[in-house]
Amino acid sequence: MEASPWFSAGVLSLEVAVADYIALGHGAAPSAALRLDPRIPTEDFRVNSDTFPTARLVLAAALSWCCTVSGLADEAVPKDGRLGIDHLFQLGAVSEPRISPEGEWIAYTVARDDLVEDETRNRVWMVPLAGGEPLPLTADGESSWQPRWSPDGRYLAFLSARGDRPAQVWRLSRVGGEAEQISDTPQAVSAFEWSPTSDRLLLLLQDPTEAELAAHEQGEKYEEQAPPPRVIDRKQFKQDYVGYLDRRRSHIYVLDIASKELLQVTDGDFDDSEPTWSPDGERIAFTSNRTAEPDDNYNTDIWVASAVQPDSGLVQVTRGPGTDGSPAWSPDGKLIAHTTTTDVAAMLYATVHLAVSSARGGDTRVLSGALDRMVFQPRFAADGRYVWFLLEDSGEQNLARIRPTGGEIERRVVGENVVTQFHVGGGGLLAALVSRPQLPAEVFLLKGRKPEQRTFTNRDLLAALTLGEVRKVAFQSPDGTAIEGFVILPAGYVEGQRYPAILDIHGGPQSQYDYSFDFEGQLYAANGYVVIQPNPRGSTGYGQAFCHAIWQDWGGPDFEDVMAAVDDAVARGWADADRLGVGGWSYGGILTNQVITKTDRFKAAISGASEVLYVVNYAHDHYQRWWTQELGPPWQPEAREIYERMSPFNRVERVTTPTLVMGGEEDWNVPIINSEQLYLALKNVGVETQLVVYPGEYHGIDRPSYKKDRYQRYLEWLARWLQ
Repeated sequence: MEASPWFSAGVLSLEVAVADYIALGHGAAPSAALRLDPRIPTEDFRVNSDTFPTARLVLAAALSWCCTVSGLADEAVPKDGRLGIDHLFQLGAVSEPRISPEGEWIAYTVARDDLVEDETRNRVWMVPLAGGEPLPLTADGESSWQPRWSPDGRYLAFLSARGDRPAQVWRLSRVGGEAEQISDTPQAVSAFEWSPTSDRLLLLLQDPTEAELAAHEQGEKYEEQAPPPRVIDRKQFKQDYVGYLDRRRSHIYVLDIASKELLQVTDGDFDDSEPTWSPDGERIAFTSNRTAEPDDNYNTDIWVASAVQPDSGLVQVTRGPGTDGSPAWSPDGKLIAHTTTTDVAAMLYATVHLAVSSARGGDTRVLSGALDRMVFQPRFAADGRYVWFLLEDSGEQNLARIRPTGGEIERRVVGENVVTQFHVGGGGLLAALVSRPQLPAEVFLLKGRKPEQRTFTNRDLLAALTLGEVRKVAFQSPDGTAIEGFVILPAGYVEGQRYPAILDIHGGPQSQYDYSFDFEGQLYAANGYVVIQPNPRGSTGYGQAFCHAIWQDWGGPDFEDVMAAVDDAVARGWADADRLGVGGWSYGGILTNQVITKTDRFKAAISGASEVLYVVNYAHDHYQRWWTQELGPPWQPEAREIYERMSPFNRVERVTTPTLVMGGEEDWNVPIINSEQLYLALKNVGVETQLVVYPGEYHGIDRPSYKKDRYQRYLEWLARWLQ
């Protein structure tokens, strides 16, 4: 638990947009793609994992009943136009649009899961700004990401990990020719940006390990025989996708491209992130927690360092006690737009606001204080007249703007659109990544108020599919609280007919279901289910009080809300009350555990990467700050009472619902011990259950063959009990 939600239900891609949360949390983010916790620095998720062959996963006794379930669950690619599991591996996940300096092209990346090689690869493309056929810029066999045009327009640079070497910066000349490697560091480059003069690169690097240094010196992959003992002296000593933490930190460097000289700009026992050049190329703004004990709090600030004289000292731009991040310079270099939280006591439930501060420090002005909605990714317009940003609101994610002096917020992309990323070009041009209920994210050009689609990555596949209709719903919880959500009707839905239904709970809890394309939800709908996707209390998009309502009461008001969503779907004539399933991943799994210990209405459950006996997670997962600040130290009697009162484990004898339990073997977000405890407890009380552990996987299940396996097991389990 660290800056907002655990991963949510769906799995398509890691969204770069979550970096603007600064730290990760338990939940869903941009769409029904894999939704990140805004509590863990995004760069921590760029670590590649070595996993075991799929054969290790297959247990002789697993799913002995598979052959008897509905044939729907066995069709990887149905022949009648319904969405199948293998369509996941035909979909391309589009991200990172970047407008070229002269305004003629948009570069972007497409990620695809390769089942044959059992890996995910990114490829860089570009499409004419005016519309037309896209052109691939990098090879299909090499994974490349983070496309960045040089300001002089001569090059396109990107990150790529080629051979056995860590990720480095490569560039392509727009005249033609092969890609050229331009950085050469022992450790992987996690982020980079061109200087305004195109002669330097800003690099974000973590301090190298001895193995990385040795490998770099030898010019080949270094095989370490036996790692040394881990010596721990930090409070924050674990991180999902990383493992145990040491004192190696992420710092900012400047690379002179011609001379290859590497200048270290920041140092110290602090992690630095989100670096960005000032317009004159003399300074770098970045985010860092430089308090006396960063592991104790979420107090990140915006800082400015000299890019030419690092020893001249740092300027502290923000001084609030909350979380400040996502710095963006004004064109004249006088202001920095950024995100900020003003209610420290609300912790990860606090609304993230938009603010501007003087680049010299101080004079912070909150621009969205009256809005009470989460904002992300502030960017100044090229002429400095507006600050653009993303705005999460009631199942939408709008693209909006406001004057840097304040005033009225103008929403430019609204309605049934979810904007997850955008790039501001010159001349008022703006490229955005937009998803809709039946459209996976694509690049759009914003001209006036109507976004115009420029990429059509999945057009042919979608044209051959019949997807479920998505309807937004509103209803009341038993205490009168207004709740919203979405329902996906089965493909080929017949009005008046009732269908088996799945209560599909999102992760987080600080996230929301929205209008974006949801592969997992559509997969359920293709297999004949009504998919109920509520935004219960604890969700974002409805204000801080709504989000904060589950403070020290997980499974309280949010349980009432999700059950009201089921009642609403039954009352509308969509859901068959006698054939109900429930499931979710991360906090979705956590709330699933609450549901099955409080009601016997469900005939099947899927508990993914969940928690069940909360005190066990203290010091075992990476949420030490969250546990301490919301519930308190578990050795204190009043705090321990909260842990025990909320824990579903203490009501497990009430469970009657057959439950499939799943998780990643290396998950430090919600460790597998939770799933093991739930599984054994259910076994001992006589409930039908099965535990599936994915070798080498973290909180998100990333290996393509495991993704396929997970969805197959979902459908087989549900078909066994509901069809």
